[in-house]
Amino acid sequence: MNTETILTNACLVLPDEILDGTLVIRDGRIVEIEEGVSRLESAIDCEGDYVIPGMVELHTDNLDKHIAPRPRVHWPARSAVVAHDAQIATAGITTVFDSVAIGDIHRESDRIETLTAMAAGLEECQRENMLRVAHFLHLRCEISHGELPAHLERLAQHPCLKLVSLMDHTPGQRQFATLAQYESYYKGKYQMSDADLASFVQRCLNDRAFHGDNNRAAVIELVRERGLKLASHDDATVQHAEEAAAAGAVVAEFPTTQVAALALREHGIGILSGAPNVVRGGSHSGNISAIDLARDGLVDILSSDYVPTSLLPAAFRLVEELGYSLPAAIRMVATRPADAMGLSDRGRIAPGLRADLVRVAERGGLPLVRAVWRQGERVA
Repeated sequence: MNTETILTNACLVLPDEILDGTLVIRDGRIVEIEEGVSRLESAIDCEGDYVIPGMVELHTDNLDKHIAPRPRVHWPARSAVVAHDAQIATAGITTVFDSVAIGDIHRESDRIETLTAMAAGLEECQRENMLRVAHFLHLRCEISHGELPAHLERLAQHPCLKLVSLMDHTPGQRQFATLAQYESYYKGKYQMSDADLASFVQRCLNDRAFHGDNNRAAVIELVRERGLKLASHDDATVQHAEEAAAAGAVVAEFPTTQVAALALREHGIGILSGAPNVVRGGSHSGNISAIDLARDGLVDILSSDYVPTSLLPAAFRLVEELGYSLPAAIRMVATRPADAMGLSDRGRIAPGLRADLVRVAERGGLPLVRAVWRQGERVA
């Protein structure tokens, strides 16, 4: 049976322009884009609101918050996945890469304990058609973690797996370019004494020296064998950018310096920055502001990271503060992340593509999600 939905009286945010018009959806696909207002009684009046393509999120650890809502509290996996999915949908994200970490530099972390549950819960919810939006798996691989190869081999079979990133949180580099910066952050996060921190730092350095290079090579080999997408993480130097390029990375997540961002751009690697960084006006760990990178044209993709609702306000802030056109800003949260992952059927409003769409009203300078459709079906 054919199903048709018509959205009219909408400001349609197309790849390169905004059109006051009407959108016709049939059987989950966009079939027509027309200028003007439809007079059909069945048409949904969008009252002049924007309609943008459903956003594509490449890196969010939001699922962690639902499966481990408090330290040592583990929530049932399927319930956690469904709650996370609902939050993602209402943020206007219609395709999400759930980033789950293999390993953590802090041995008291819940990440390894919840890893299997998160992956299994995601697979079960997908199989049973319980989710509102499209989910893929993004494995964040901490290369200093001794058990990384074993976990990676097991999770490499996951049907949702599409993206793998290389992480290295060794003290004194990447996210924390100086040891003083690192010590300040981790003392506050874990309430460590000076002696505890000194022991912690030395243990991290030892783990990196013993496991890092071999684990990094194993991740790169698996990505190439399986045809997965690879991302680098927290690049800070020209050397980091060169290593990312040599490894075949298509995305560089959260570069911490302009020097690294410039080098990544020269290598043609997509630069991903944090939407919370844009909304807050700065990095929570003291690195370069995403606004400054965007001002210099050194941001290709925005990610909500740890706040799903940050993605849309960040795009609108680029319009308001830096003079980006709205189509250009929306490309950073929809088109470019989709293209980076090879998802050519979504990320823009065009005939023949999936009807993944978001109706957005602007009130007092704040964009508000009013409706979300995934393949033509309203999900929020």
